Amino acid sequence: MSKEKFERTKPHVNVGTIGHVDHGKTTLTAALTKVSAEQFGSGEFK
Repeated sequence: MSKEKFERTKPHVNVGTIGHVDHGKTTLTAALTKVSAEQFGSGEFK
């Protein structure tokens, strides 16, 4: 096993959501992902 230190080259965020069915968890996650991609230049979402 390698003893090298892992160097993170991309931003990383864990987001947890708890809520009842049909209360917008997926919509919220999609909106956060889109805003993050637009703000940090990912280019995945347009």
